[in-house]
Amino acid sequence: MSTERLIAGDSLRLQFEEMHNQLAAPNFGSSRSFRQYCGDGAFIFEELPKATIISVYRPDTGDTSPMLLSYTIEFQYKQFKWQLVKKASQVLYLHFALKKRAFVEEFQGKQEQVKEWLQSLGIVDQVAVVQDDDEPDDGAIPLHNEGSVRNRYVPSIAALSILRPAIGRQESACEQAKVAMQGYLNHFLGNMDIVNSREVCKFLEVSKLSFLQEYGPKLKEGYVLAKHVSRAADNTEVRCGLCELLNCCNNKWTKVWAVLKPGFLALLEDPFDSKLLDMVVFDVLPTPNDDGKSRALLADQIRERNPLRYAFRVSCGNRNIKLRVSSSSRVKEWVGVINDATSKAPEGWCYPQRFGSFAPTRGLTEDGSQAQWFIDGKAAFEAIALAIENAKSEIFITGWWLCPDLYLRRPFQSHPSSRLDALLEAKAKQGVQIYILLYKEVSIALKINSLYSRKRLLSIHPNVRVMRYPDHFSTGIYSWSHHEKLVIVDYQICFIGGLDLCFGRYDTVEHRVGDCPPHIWPGKDYYNPRESEPNSWEESMKDELHRERYPRMPWHDVHCALWGPPCHDVARHFVQRWNHAKRNKAPNEKAIPLLMPHHHMVIPHYMGSREINIESKEGEENEKNMSRQNSFSSRSPLEDVPLLLPQEAGGLVVPNGEPNSNIFEIKHAFLDRPTRDSETFSFMFWNSKVEYSAPDTEINGIEDDLDFMDPNLGALSSEDELLETAENDDDSCGGGGEYGQVGPRTACQCQVIRSVSQWSAGASQTEESIHKAYCSLIYKAEHFIYIENQFFISGLSGDEIIQNRVLEALYNRILQAHKEEKGFRVIVVIPLLPGFQGGVDDAGAATVRAIMHWQYRTISREKTSILHKLNVLLGPKTQDYISFYGLRSYGRLFDHGPVATSQVYVHSKLMIIDDRITLLGSSNINDRSLLGSRDSEIGIVIEDKEFLESSMNGETWEAGKFSYSLRCSLWSEHLGLDPGEISLIGDPILEDTYKKLWQATAEANTRIYQDVFACIPNDLTHSRAQLRQNTAFWKEKLNHTTIDLGMAPERLETFENGESKTMDPIEKLKSIKGHLVFFPLEFMCQEDLRPVFNESEFYASPQVFH
Repeated sequence: MSTERLIAGDSLRLQFEEMHNQLAAPNFGSSRSFRQYCGDGAFIFEELPKATIISVYRPDTGDTSPMLLSYTIEFQYKQFKWQLVKKASQVLYLHFALKKRAFVEEFQGKQEQVKEWLQSLGIVDQVAVVQDDDEPDDGAIPLHNEGSVRNRYVPSIAALSILRPAIGRQESACEQAKVAMQGYLNHFLGNMDIVNSREVCKFLEVSKLSFLQEYGPKLKEGYVLAKHVSRAADNTEVRCGLCELLNCCNNKWTKVWAVLKPGFLALLEDPFDSKLLDMVVFDVLPTPNDDGKSRALLADQIRERNPLRYAFRVSCGNRNIKLRVSSSSRVKEWVGVINDATSKAPEGWCYPQRFGSFAPTRGLTEDGSQAQWFIDGKAAFEAIALAIENAKSEIFITGWWLCPDLYLRRPFQSHPSSRLDALLEAKAKQGVQIYILLYKEVSIALKINSLYSRKRLLSIHPNVRVMRYPDHFSTGIYSWSHHEKLVIVDYQICFIGGLDLCFGRYDTVEHRVGDCPPHIWPGKDYYNPRESEPNSWEESMKDELHRERYPRMPWHDVHCALWGPPCHDVARHFVQRWNHAKRNKAPNEKAIPLLMPHHHMVIPHYMGSREINIESKEGEENEKNMSRQNSFSSRSPLEDVPLLLPQEAGGLVVPNGEPNSNIFEIKHAFLDRPTRDSETFSFMFWNSKVEYSAPDTEINGIEDDLDFMDPNLGALSSEDELLETAENDDDSCGGGGEYGQVGPRTACQCQVIRSVSQWSAGASQTEESIHKAYCSLIYKAEHFIYIENQFFISGLSGDEIIQNRVLEALYNRILQAHKEEKGFRVIVVIPLLPGFQGGVDDAGAATVRAIMHWQYRTISREKTSILHKLNVLLGPKTQDYISFYGLRSYGRLFDHGPVATSQVYVHSKLMIIDDRITLLGSSNINDRSLLGSRDSEIGIVIEDKEFLESSMNGETWEAGKFSYSLRCSLWSEHLGLDPGEISLIGDPILEDTYKKLWQATAEANTRIYQDVFACIPNDLTHSRAQLRQNTAFWKEKLNHTTIDLGMAPERLETFENGESKTMDPIEKLKSIKGHLVFFPLEFMCQEDLRPVFNESEFYASPQVFH
């Protein structure tokens, strides 16, 4: 007779009832003891869960045993719902396990009483305490603390009802079994101590990770056996050197608790433990092949040699985890739920999104997706400093170059605590966990000294973790770099764009060339890579350049802040890169933890059914404990609201989420304008009044506090939104117009795009979504494209050397506009010269010349250039469609000192389409940045949702608030517009704007700079011989000049009406407006600028330069 039938029989039923009468009620230990064992002072369940029997299933209708019944049970805890299929035998096993635990704990409790009595008699040392030899198979340690057994009473008779439905017809028996099981579940789910016992939590398949809303909804969990489990969380395992070399001891299978979330699979030592052993962060899987086969799956079953072993594999990118379970049905269950949760379009992370990106488009509903732009380093660094100061939990930073000695606020003497290392140290001491990922350069090629940065950062505090990547020898990566520039604070706000936190990047719209004595740019922050690159960055306060003889190189850049789901997508990218670097650099280093991505990255807000509704709770308890010694989070749901950063300090945001009017208030010192040194103005976020609700519902009432635009004038209508800007004087040129350096914080549609591959992020396949986004957006442009970029190297169709097709997209779009006889403009702003050391004719400047070659090959020379192709078809009309520009600035090096000029180095990576769409990030327009398999990059496509009335080619046009304000601010700076002149640039393709203002300003400025400085590059110098002749002439005349002929004579000779006159060069320069100049298309046009055989660059792959 089967065991089930014996249990179902009357005799066993009587024995079961007798056992109930004999056994004491279970004592599962006090709450205090349980919480102490769990380690963080909290139950898994903070309130009682609920269970509902959905259905009852009997596989064999001929067998009336109730032990064969299977129950589909739906559990609900707060907003989390999950279903389990349990057999009646499993429920009874749970009951006996609870009884066993109660018996053991009561016995041990009585042992303690006997021990105390014997101790009072002085014979305690002779008493041996009996231990429980039959320890539970999950490794649980029995708890034996005094407590009322009546408070933890689960009557055995409650379980008997599960057996009794065996009597009667099948239908009635199943229905009775459903009622009986519901009643039994209500017994043990009605007691907080019981539901938090190990037995019940294991039965319910829950862990400390299950209900942390930052990791998304609860999916599947359970014990599995894992092979090759990383010992990152516990490096106590000792292995001999031979075993390490031969990998012969790596066949051990470890029992772990697997937790499946929509964005990752995590392996924990125990459901009650926070040690993360290993994990797989899900990423886009390869797309289907042309042969029609199905796409790659994340999980698949493994055929074991031993038929009694059941295993499956989870593979993503370079991650491959092999797992075993107890049966074939469990394998199918795990494989099915993993593939279903991760690959279903468009919810799963394994499904490619628009442009082939890993991230979906956010903001399709009011999900809190917001963006705000910053122009130049001053505005961006101020915002980053404030965000770091208000960090509560964790900070992620990655960059191509990072300087710990960088001051984020200026004047630096007035803000000593704003130095980056000081800011990070203050937060680390408060318990904020800081993770910094640096690019490990090839030291003989670059002088950014990431080793010094790493050592300096690690010396700050143990809460600062730093890694450099890649290791060039082990990875074979020598030519490519990590080029992203990211700061992410508390998963609430992130900063993305072209600015590294390093020397030379801080600047204002005035783009000053001098700072003597040092007031704004201390030591090596007074930076001009065209003149000199420091050999060491350790003595950061020591000048590298002679300030009275050489100008700094002004730096123009664009940065952006993101809130809401796009911020989480950016953080997910960082987590993926961090974990990939850890596995390659520090797999056994305990101080370097694996990270887990948060839930806004896991489930798009607007996807509906898979969403969880998280209620906000008070965060006081969590604020007391900001330490994150592991990658688990216990932050309050309130802190997860993406619209409320910063949340406190300085009256920035009040608890109810209504922000104050100003976030940044700083003193602005105009160095060359003594009368305005104390002028005060505000950097501010355009705040939104937001009523936050559940993720799957809309956020009500998003509206600006301020009226942003006057539709008639196209200008800012609120005085609170104006950033005061300096007027030009005789010592410098500047501009900025009414928009200033900080834009409105607006609700937008945002999509994160990137360039990554296996080497850079451990990706399953190469992602070039930035490249695809550029080409797609260009093709769809209706009227206007504005581009700012550090490089412009691209190829037309058929180009076998340059592989990115941004140029082809521009070419085809212009031809389409010409065919349709519609107005269309493409404006490109790039550096006048590459920002590398050495004069164009210097022997050691082959890199400078090589980059110039590839850019001119793209723009105007050879049959591969866009201007050559368009001129063949369109002739002189080509300039009506596309034109190229640079930026230049001038000023005195010190009071009454010489007048110097320098190019404003365009480092922004920006494209604005039709004043409605903006693409910005870290990616240059070249193969290195766009192909995905080379440099790693990240960017954001921002599509406006809030519009204002404007015009395009004289016709009414709804311009986007974000894109329009950004373009107008940039143009105001470049053109040197005064307040009130914004309306002049409202229509970017109108003849009056494009030719009579934009091109006319560039032409006038270019001519004046040529008359005063004869600076290079220029359209009059066609060969290296001419360049040498001009350089020799000016050096002899001035006795000193810069590498690009940037010094003006003390007196400027002019000819007027046939008469020679002399004048102060400043008088001539006063006519310059802004910084815009033409890009010199004819410069060195008679030279082949490629490296020659006696230059080391000749032997490097050309791919390095493009």
